[in-house]
Amino acid sequence: MGIFNFLTQELAIDLGTANTLIIFKDKLVVDEPSIIARNRTTKEVLAIGSEAQKMHGKTHEDIKTIRPLKDGVIADFEAAEQMISGFIRMISKKNTFGQLRMVICIPSGITAVEKRAVKESAERAGGKEVYMIPEPMAAAIGIGIDVTEPMGNMIIDIGGGTTEIAVIALSGIVSDESIRVAGDDFTNDIIEYMRRQHNLMIGERTAEYIKVEVGAALPELENPPEDYPVNGRDLMTGIPKQIFVSYSEIALALDKSISKIEEAVLKALELTPPELSADIFQTGLYLTGGGALLRGLDRRISSKTKLPVYVAEDPLRAVVRGTAIALKDYKTYKTILSSS
Repeated sequence: MGIFNFLTQELAIDLGTANTLIIFKDKLVVDEPSIIARNRTTKEVLAIGSEAQKMHGKTHEDIKTIRPLKDGVIADFEAAEQMISGFIRMISKKNTFGQLRMVICIPSGITAVEKRAVKESAERAGGKEVYMIPEPMAAAIGIGIDVTEPMGNMIIDIGGGTTEIAVIALSGIVSDESIRVAGDDFTNDIIEYMRRQHNLMIGERTAEYIKVEVGAALPELENPPEDYPVNGRDLMTGIPKQIFVSYSEIALALDKSISKIEEAVLKALELTPPELSADIFQTGLYLTGGGALLRGLDRRISSKTKLPVYVAEDPLRAVVRGTAIALKDYKTYKTILSSS
């Protein structure tokens, strides 16, 4: 502490499979896709974030786009380090950094080896002190739940690579279920459905747009979105063509993956101690993460569990908000933050 504390800058990082968000000085300074573009031969980084996303699926043989995280964990160590460094440089154009203290959120089902990979990537990107916080815990803090209370709350955080389901009480995770079925699987389901049902080959970015525009968990909605035009390559003729898809079709395409999430929620409820189950009956379930934005998902989980389900306000940023709060109030949350 003391005089050197002035030289320490604090970053709260939500290092996600699909998007990376960073809060610095109480402001969201980075909200970018977790992707980099590199020269295949020299390994020089050509673009990161949204600039690299624009290149994805459109590169020639000299350029390769890489998503360093898969299923919530680092799959490409070198690319992850380059990506984190690049995002920090985005901030430091306007700020001079002394020592960096980082809090990074991680999936609750992560192994010790995967945890070490996250820590080492952050340290090599400039982090002097690196702490980690489980995603469901960060999400709970981010949506305003007092996690220190002896009251059970269940969080369902549907990210890009993993779905984290956790029951939280007394600053700890009492029971949790982490499955590697989430937003990326929804995207792949849409690609497969378009190929099988419409003989149309589409890319990852197009499938992502479909998910955002007409993604749904139920085949019948009160306020349905309009049919969405999809451009792709006809598998029969090889010629580009356009078709229109409805939200009902996408609900059908996503059904299997959503069923797996429902099963995981039921399993987590089964493992919950009875006193906390009594609390959850009163408090309900909280949906966070990008998957929470899927139309009708709250209603579908509610009808499966017979419990109230609430979608968090701004669910995409709940985790990074909670990470920033834990970093700012280190004394209160030091038992939650892990440094190894």
